[in-house]
Amino acid sequence: MKKTLLAEFTAREGAEDEVAHLLREYAQTVRKEVGNLSFEVYTKASSPRAYLIFETYQDEAAFHRHLTAQCADPFNTALAPLIEEVASRLTFLDPES
Repeated sequence: MKKTLLAEFTAREGAEDEVAHLLREYAQTVRKEVGNLSFEVYTKASSPRAYLIFETYQDEAAFHRHLTAQCADPFNTALAPLIEEVASRLTFLDPES
């Protein structure tokens, strides 16, 4: 069964360009991961510092590989001081039948 989630966070004021750069690079890497079906980055039209990332993985195993991928820790470490929240807020989604 596919694993789909929404990750949300807000870039700190003044860190917008650095966050955008990190996300562009990270998105390219994640999209190449085995089992990744999509990794789409959005900002809210009404609040461009607010990021929403829709991620879909082939299954639970692919999602677990993503979480433990070599690039995950460096990305999260670099992102943490640039966002207002302690960490991304994750919402796991189920398809409507």
